[in-house]
Amino acid sequence: MPRLTRSTCLALFSAFSLAACGADGAPEPPTKSGITLSGEAQIGVVVK
Repeated sequence: MPRLTRSTCLALFSAFSLAACGADGAPEPPTKSGITLSGEAQIGVVVK
C-alpha cells in the first residue's frame, strides 16, 4: 500500500473541503414551479 505524502494529504484535504462547502458550481434555481414553504416552528410547555 503506498504511503501518503504531506502534499498528497493536503491535496485530498483541500478537495474534500471544497466539495463540502459547495464549490462545485453556481447555485441553480429550482426547476419545479409551485409553492414552497420554509421556516421554523417550536412547541413547548410553560409551567408556572
